[in-house]
Amino acid sequence: MKRKSAKEILADSFRELAERKSIAKITVNDVVRNCGYSPSTFYRQFESKYDLIAWSYARDIEEQLDKMNEGDYGWKQIMSDCARYFQEQKRYLTNLLLHTEGLDSFERYMINAHYHNMKKHILTSAKIKKLPANVELTLHVYCMGTACLNCDWLLDKILATTEEIAKTYEDAMPELLRPFFFSK
Repeated sequence: MKRKSAKEILADSFRELAERKSIAKITVNDVVRNCGYSPSTFYRQFESKYDLIAWSYARDIEEQLDKMNEGDYGWKQIMSDCARYFQEQKRYLTNLLLHTEGLDSFERYMINAHYHNMKKHILTSAKIKKLPANVELTLHVYCMGTACLNCDWLLDKILATTEEIAKTYEDAMPELLRPFFFSK
C-alpha cells in the first residue's frame, strides 16, 4: 500500500476546503487545520497556497500524460481522459480560475503544466535532450490555445461535450507535434 506524501495530504486538504469555500478565502492555516498538520509542515512543502495549486494541477496533468507510456494507451484516449478530468473537476477548477488573483493566474499555471508535461513526453519519446526551437514554439502555442479553450469551457463560455472538447484537442494539434503523440 502506497502512503500519501505530506504534499498529497495538503493538496487533498486544500481541495476539500475548495469544495465549500472560495479559493481567495482559504488560508494556509485553514489547510493545515483541516488535515492536522502545522504551518511549518506546509511551508516545508510549498511556498504558498498558489504553489500548492500549481503543484497539484501539474501532478494531475502528469498522471494523465504518463498513461501514454502504458501499452496501447494512445493520445486520443489521453485527450478524452483530460476532457473528462476537466468536466469532473469543473467546480474546483472554476473556483481556481475565478479566485486566484484573477483569471490569468490559474490560466498561466494551466499553460505551464501542459507545456512542461508535453515537453517531457516529447523529449522522452524522441530520446532527445532539447527541443528544436520550432517544436518548442509550436508546443507553446498549442498549450496556450488548449488552456484558453479549457478555461472558456469551464466558465461556460463554450458549450460542448467532453467528446467535442477531446476532438478539438486532437484537431487543433499542429502537424509538427503530431508524430510525437499520434505514433501509436
